[in-house]
Amino acid sequence: MRPLKGAVILGAAVAFAAPGFAADKPLWHEHAAPEARLTLNQGRKWPTDAPLRQGMENIRAALAGGMDDAALAKDVRTEVADIVQKCRLEPAADAQLHVVLIQLLAGAEAMEGKVQGESRGDGLERIAKALSAYGRHFDHAGWRDL
Repeated sequence: MRPLKGAVILGAAVAFAAPGFAADKPLWHEHAAPEARLTLNQGRKWPTDAPLRQGMENIRAALAGGMDDAALAKDVRTEVADIVQKCRLEPAADAQLHVVLIQLLAGAEAMEGKVQGESRGDGLERIAKALSAYGRHFDHAGWRDL
């Protein structure tokens, strides 16, 4: 993970995971480049490591488990913070992962009703789409879409 980019994402993840976090505008909006798109690694999926795979499995299980919005949003933020702290990918794969993590955080925020113009259902859908995109772009043996 590149130090500056990692610090920005880590700061966002920790802020979202912190109890009682509130902001006038969502933090992830400031760090998500609108042109950021997921791409494959020369036609192949990006490599993963054990902390990333475990965190993404945990998020998928939480979403599949039918948790209430607040609990799911909290779990997503906690898992993203853990992924950012423990995951060690090469810089290009890391940059692609950040696109997914930002979408997960955005979904969590919408589920909490913090994103104007987005419903809680929109947040749930955003999380599900981020998980699906992760599966299409990252090498995670046994990954199943919802």
